[in-house]
Amino acid sequence: MVQTPTKPLTLEEFLQIPETKPASEFINGQIIQKPMPQGKHSTVQGDLVSSVNTVLKPNRIARAYPELRCTFGGRSLVPDVTVFTLERIPRDENGKVSNTFSIAPDWTIEILSPDQSQTKVVRNILHCLAHGTQMGWLIDPEEELVFVYFADRTLAVFEEQSDRIPVPPFAESFHLSIGQLFSWLSE
Repeated sequence: MVQTPTKPLTLEEFLQIPETKPASEFINGQIIQKPMPQGKHSTVQGDLVSSVNTVLKPNRIARAYPELRCTFGGRSLVPDVTVFTLERIPRDENGKVSNTFSIAPDWTIEILSPDQSQTKVVRNILHCLAHGTQMGWLIDPEEELVFVYFADRTLAVFEEQSDRIPVPPFAESFHLSIGQLFSWLSE
C-alpha cells in the first residue's frame, strides 16, 4: 500500500512516525507498506536467517537479521533478510548492537510475496548495491527460483534443484542449493 502524505515528508520526518505492522518503507518521498508475510515467505525467511546464523555467527563472520530497518541513500528500507559482517554491525556506546542501522547491508535478501511488485523489490536491491551491498537475492517461492544480483549489477538466475546459490565472498562457508532452500517448504 502506497501512502502519499498531504505534504511531502522528509526522511527524518518519516523516521519519527511510529512503526507499522507490516513495516513501511520510505522510497522517493512515498511511504510504502510492505505486504503481510504469508506462509511460504515466513518459512523461507525464518529458516534462512537461522541457517545463515548457524554457519556465520559462531565463526564471528557475520549475522543475519529478519526485517531490519536500514536507512541510507535517502531511503529507509526493511529487507526481508539482511546480513552484516561483524565489523560493520553498528554499535552503541556500550558496544552492543545499535537500534539504528544507517548503512546498507553487506547482503540483502528479499522474498517475493504473492501480489508484491517484483519491480519495487528489484529497485530496492539495486539501491542497496549502489550503496555498497555486495550481493542481493530475490527469492521467488512460487516459481522456486532465486535471482542473484552481483555487486557489478550483473544478474543470474538459479532454478535447478542442484544449483548452488552464490553468496558474497565473506559468506563462502555458507552453502545452500535451490533444492535445500525450497525443501524447507515441505518440512
